[in-house]
Amino acid sequence: MALLESGEMYLESILILSRRGGKVRSVDVSEYMGFSKPSVSRAIGLLKSGGYITVDPDGYIALTDVGTEVAERIYERHTLLTEFLVRLGVERETASADACKMEHHLSDETFAAIKNHAEILGK
Repeated sequence: MALLESGEMYLESILILSRRGGKVRSVDVSEYMGFSKPSVSRAIGLLKSGGYITVDPDGYIALTDVGTEVAERIYERHTLLTEFLVRLGVERETASADACKMEHHLSDETFAAIKNHAEILGK
């Protein structure tokens, strides 16, 4: 199953929520992302059928190895791009919103170049 931008956002959200409090349920994702429960339920079903998450009998969501890999990649992009934009003088809230848009569309090559440049600037 090809993962769309929205799927990546769900996986990133699940990762963030699991790091904050451990156990994640659909209602937590719904509240965090500001999406309706039916929309989240549908997305959770698609992510589950795609092998990105598991849902236990109590409704708790866990990332699979593949889901974790995607979520961590997107989260790294988001955090690095946000910090990079802040260093350029962009307000943090705007930088985070812009990073969210950019993180899904940059090629691996471009992201690696930005990451390398950010590391050079950080030294």
